[in-house]
Amino acid sequence: MKKKKTLVFLSTFLVIALWSTVAFAADIGAADNIFTTFGWIAIGAGLSIGIAAAGCGIGMGSGAGAALGGIARNPGAAGKIFTPFIIALALIEALAIYAFVVAILLVLSIELPGDHAEVLTLVEMTMN
Repeated sequence: MKKKKTLVFLSTFLVIALWSTVAFAADIGAADNIFTTFGWIAIGAGLSIGIAAAGCGIGMGSGAGAALGGIARNPGAAGKIFTPFIIALALIEALAIYAFVVAILLVLSIELPGDHAEVLTLVEMTMN
């Protein structure tokens, strides 16, 4: 157990140490181009829905396992277990829907520059 805690601590420390150099070396607030900003917003949207879906899947799986275990131990209580179980599943699914709404809001928050000149220039540069 102590080895596992030490391994977790050292790996966390290593990740923080490596990322801190990148963070301090970067010019805060300055992106290379407009696509860098769009990329980070897209990554944030993807991570928000991905993590929420994984969390909801784990929650639904553990809830279903507990409900089925309760019904298996006492089949007469199936009616009393079923309604709260369905309500719990609906609330868990609502969390995934909230994450989906956040992801959509992130993607829709992307605004192109007024004349789109920078975007067209960058697209032309990448095509050549």
